[in-house]
Amino acid sequence: MKKTQIVVPCYNESKRIEAEPFLGVLKKNPHLSFLFVNDGSTDDTLHVLQSIKEKNPLQIDVLNLEKNSGKAEAVRQGMLKSLEGSFDNVGYWDADLATPVNAIEDFCRLLNSRNAQIVMGSRVRLLGRNIERKTTRHCLGRIFATCASLLLKINIYDTQCGAKIFRTSDSLKKVFQKPFKVHWTFDVEMFARFPIVTGKPLAEISSQWVEYPLDEWFEVQGSNIKPRHFLKGGGEFLALCLYLRTPARKIYEKYLFGS
Repeated sequence: MKKTQIVVPCYNESKRIEAEPFLGVLKKNPHLSFLFVNDGSTDDTLHVLQSIKEKNPLQIDVLNLEKNSGKAEAVRQGMLKSLEGSFDNVGYWDADLATPVNAIEDFCRLLNSRNAQIVMGSRVRLLGRNIERKTTRHCLGRIFATCASLLLKINIYDTQCGAKIFRTSDSLKKVFQKPFKVHWTFDVEMFARFPIVTGKPLAEISSQWVEYPLDEWFEVQGSNIKPRHFLKGGGEFLALCLYLRTPARKIYEKYLFGS
């Protein structure tokens, strides 16, 4: 595995986050590290993260955001910090480990073997794989993924899985430079930024993206995602349509390239 850092956004995760899976995978992979981002938690999350760091300070770091800004901004801040380092690959992973942490090695292997720029987890219900997801969320997810594919004009099965690893590049830094306009659907906005910052068609860029059908994914109890967030996601999708498919796109492009 090449030198890799994974950003783990955390908000009020003190009762759910488990140290051992993270510490265990680090013992097996000396080139792997984690950057936990405490997103202004109101519980004991920061103390828990600092305790985890004390057990392996060489491979674990903690970024504390004083104010809760949401997952999109926590991921963005973490990615920018990781991109300041000398890492070959950077990525982000959900703190609840719905995607098991041992899949990181598989993602990194695909980055190298396929000469990919992005490897993203995909929750595909296939025989021989253990994907546990509520039927309602699965159906809503399929509808959203179809809409996202139409908006982006690429075929993508699962934009919202919280497990993604990227090859470090200047364009990746530009993608994360400015705060996202949306929150729950920021992954879609992130993908849409690549053609803007590179000047290349997304169809060409995405030819170096790989969706990896996960062997395991478990819907963890206590998720911060509520039913109302699906409604917010729909509203955010309409906002993305405005930014990307109307004359407002020029304003959005100026926002990305502005100082």
